[in-house]
Amino acid sequence: MAKLGSPAQALKNSQALEQLVAELIACRACPRLVSWREEIASVKRAAFRADDYWGKPVPPLGSADAKVVVVGLAPAAHGANRTGRMFTGDRAGDFLYRAMHRAGLANQPQSVNSQDGLQLTGAYVTAPVKCAPPANKPTVEEKATCRPFMQRELECLTQARVFVALGGIATTELAVLLEIQPRPKFAHGRELQLADGRHLLCSYHPSQQNTFTGKLTQEMLDDVFLRAVELAELQRL
Repeated sequence: MAKLGSPAQALKNSQALEQLVAELIACRACPRLVSWREEIASVKRAAFRADDYWGKPVPPLGSADAKVVVVGLAPAAHGANRTGRMFTGDRAGDFLYRAMHRAGLANQPQSVNSQDGLQLTGAYVTAPVKCAPPANKPTVEEKATCRPFMQRELECLTQARVFVALGGIATTELAVLLEIQPRPKFAHGRELQLADGRHLLCSYHPSQQNTFTGKLTQEMLDDVFLRAVELAELQRL
């Protein structure tokens, strides 16, 4: 059996993630989500009329050796559902990748499209729901249907030291998947050390609803990611 952290285990984890992504992109398990993501991709927003929308489940971004795992909610209808990359092409992604760049986890502060050169270092970005949901609100059944994908992701991320939960749903889903007891109550800036020595950090989601109102500022999000890097013992670039 390959040892945890060995080259053989790293290769096995990378291959497992590749297989997962292939299965994920082909998934049509939730009729409501399939209908919505494809309708959005067909109708489009006027500003993106010339774009070819992705319109499928959005795969995670990052590698299996990541130490910081960032968990959002679901792809945005005209963001990741358009570009095909998590937190890319909308203002939430602008906020997120600026913070990750300042913390040394991303090589650039912008996320325009899937070909813009963005690369992560020591980080991995995913979401518990892989398809854009109407009104950004997946149902209980849709979250449950999608959960096995993220469970498999976490099993591959054997080097993960810190989980950054962006919002209450991400916090709840991580609590379920990581078997955290008692279940943590969401609060921005909350920090929890898990029984296995890993850490959970909570932050408001960088949605426009939070950033436009000042509920979440860039400085607040920067502080979360600087703390994540510190806890993961990553050397900043």
